[in-house]
Amino acid sequence: MSNIPADLKYTEDDEWVRVDGDTATIGITDHAQDALSDIVYLELPNEGDFFGVGETFGVVESVKAAADLLMPVSGDVSAINEDLIDTPELINSDPYGQAWMIKVKLSDASDLDNLMDAAAYEKYLSERE
Repeated sequence: MSNIPADLKYTEDDEWVRVDGDTATIGITDHAQDALSDIVYLELPNEGDFFGVGETFGVVESVKAAADLLMPVSGDVSAINEDLIDTPELINSDPYGQAWMIKVKLSDASDLDNLMDAAAYEKYLSERE
């Protein structure tokens, strides 16, 4: 079973969100990295770019597939994880820690209401399989 930290919010597209004040840190879930297998490439946006909910903010590629990264909340990108560009394999080893992808200044905190908590995400995954 995938690791699903209780302190995060989740999307049906397997992104996670950690909220600290008006900043959301975003990455992909343990389930997503496991399904993708060995990640070899990552494309991230620029700081200052604005994205709405559901818009593509990047691409992750593995030896098996490529997947769009979809924005779980709306806001301006305030930081990108430069380390991941050079070492995308960190996503496989530490998806919730060192492998955060972007930080976003939330433009609408109510976007978070549409995300799943850990229990709902776990149930969603079990129904999807």
